[in-house]
Amino acid sequence: MGDILFLAHRVPYPPDRGDKIRGFHILRHLSRQARVHLVAFADDPRDLAADAPAWLTGERAVVWRGKPRWRAAIEALAKRQPVSLTAFDDAGVRGAVGDLLARHPIDTIYVFSGQMAQYLPATVAARVVMDFVDMDSAKFADYAQASRGPARWMMAREAKLLQAFERDTAARAEASLFVSTSEANLFRSQTGAMRVQAIENGIDTQVFDPAASFTRVEAPGDLIVFTGQMDYRPNIEAVTWFAQVILPQIRAAHPQTCFAIVGRAPAEAVLALGKLPGVIVTGEVADVRGWLAAARVVVAPLKLARGIQNKVLEAMAMARPVVASAAAAEGIDHAGTIRVGADAEAIAREVGALLADATAADAIGVAARAQVQRRYSWAACLAPLDAIVAGETRRAA
Repeated sequence: MGDILFLAHRVPYPPDRGDKIRGFHILRHLSRQARVHLVAFADDPRDLAADAPAWLTGERAVVWRGKPRWRAAIEALAKRQPVSLTAFDDAGVRGAVGDLLARHPIDTIYVFSGQMAQYLPATVAARVVMDFVDMDSAKFADYAQASRGPARWMMAREAKLLQAFERDTAARAEASLFVSTSEANLFRSQTGAMRVQAIENGIDTQVFDPAASFTRVEAPGDLIVFTGQMDYRPNIEAVTWFAQVILPQIRAAHPQTCFAIVGRAPAEAVLALGKLPGVIVTGEVADVRGWLAAARVVVAPLKLARGIQNKVLEAMAMARPVVASAAAAEGIDHAGTIRVGADAEAIAREVGALLADATAADAIGVAARAQVQRRYSWAACLAPLDAIVAGETRRAA
């Protein structure tokens, strides 16, 4: 097997947020098969300076992504392209890709996230594996439905242009990958694409283990926890809904309940929630496991969610009872080990029931950990990649 070129919209190490976790484990899996060269963006100075893992033996080019959103939007309108592409358009990355293709025997180009597909050469001998992760165009279509005025037009425009780009990219790929079967099915139905399959996210249950060594957190009262990147729109909407609408219902019966919003880069709207009774906004923490372990209940009340939510798998692995919205639970084979609420009242009711019965809550958490141990090891989830990267899927077709 020749070399692999891995294109990523964000440096996939350290694996400290959802997209980086998937990228990290796929990169490590591929590095066991061949020499892998990495071209990636960094949008955090710490990632720009991060040392590559010892197992990443190929060359790497990490480029700072500092283009402001207003400039990306103007370029998108002028070029009739999606903002998702112009925001990641960079001459340095294009040059790095061309240089590596010219100097190394690249058999496979693994494209991680749709934004990076613009760097595929017009003609290329290497097979292309396109890991869309989620169907981003569908996300923007959902945003359009929830928006008004110019924002609605802009989101609808993004959805339309991005779906056309996704369809054209899938036509070039040996395989188009998504994080869940439901997401893969959605992509097929909306684009007519072939060679589409799911490669699910896994979880490291040795790291996310309630018996592991990590700094414990002293929980104030009955603690409910949400974890995630807190400048990400679906997360902002989720915690705002929970803090303003759902938490007051819970605190009416359980007044000592506190809601901790745990995650880096909290937006102003998230910081403002810290002024509400019983709400804690931590900002970035060194290790989310301490907060998960301290939680009586972990919640994932996302109204908009695509694919498999790492935050849910992490909480399950930590043996914590989880209450999720239907959107956040979709795609996860939880076998009844998490509670799902269809609306604010149902989520409040499920959380309240778990707070009222610690024995039942703990039993659900134990069952949840057993389920992810059975179902979501990274080795099992990524095993189908071997045939894809070896080009066996198209030969079989």
